[in-house]
Amino acid sequence: MSLLSSSPQLKQMQEILTSCLRLPFWESTIPGAVMEQVLAYVRSGIVLETYDFVDVIRKEDQCGWQVKSTKAETTVTWKRAKIPNAAELIKESKKSTDACQQLGNALIAFCNQHAQESMEQYNLREIGYARLILHDDGKINYFEKLLCSQDKPRIFELENFTWRWSSPKDTKKKEQLPALHGIQRATGEKWWAWHGLGENQLHFSGEANWWPENTADMLSFQMPDKTTRLSFDNLVQVLNT
Repeated sequence: MSLLSSSPQLKQMQEILTSCLRLPFWESTIPGAVMEQVLAYVRSGIVLETYDFVDVIRKEDQCGWQVKSTKAETTVTWKRAKIPNAAELIKESKKSTDACQQLGNALIAFCNQHAQESMEQYNLREIGYARLILHDDGKINYFEKLLCSQDKPRIFELENFTWRWSSPKDTKKKEQLPALHGIQRATGEKWWAWHGLGENQLHFSGEANWWPENTADMLSFQMPDKTTRLSFDNLVQVLNT
């Protein structure tokens, strides 16, 4: 069985997700935990429910998936990146561009290592990315891609990014602490923002560059409208049948 889902499997995912969205109490979002369950069900896998890099694995094929589900405009939080010697690295990074680069390199190495640990722990050959995107117009997209393998274990390359601290911002409520920005060398675009002075969240704005250029390469369907949703009374009747 392939890491990437087949057309019948994608169709089954669509049917399950559409059914979930027809429930009367369901909001116009699909939490990552739900997408994990749907993927595991369709692919006969296991939801790990841990803080490991992979969220779902299929032992028989030695493959696993990192699962993300957000609205299109929401930046993906890659993880809380608590790197070793963070305080010292941060202190030195304020003094020179070389030290700032070393801090950024440590973040990328940390991300790669996190995936490698899952590969070793669960005896995986490949790790894929399963991504659900919800748009404001009600369109839903889903795609999968290979992230890394035993032959090519690194997801990100250190030399692809330069790093610098952002300027602090004053808001009406409180001052926003600076974040360490990772800039993709080839395009000059910001791909990363690490909030190491706060809760260590690592935001991956460059993730949108992974989206297929052609929507034909994605699973695309529409969120059910209100007329197709079950009423609460209908749901109770179904459950009591």
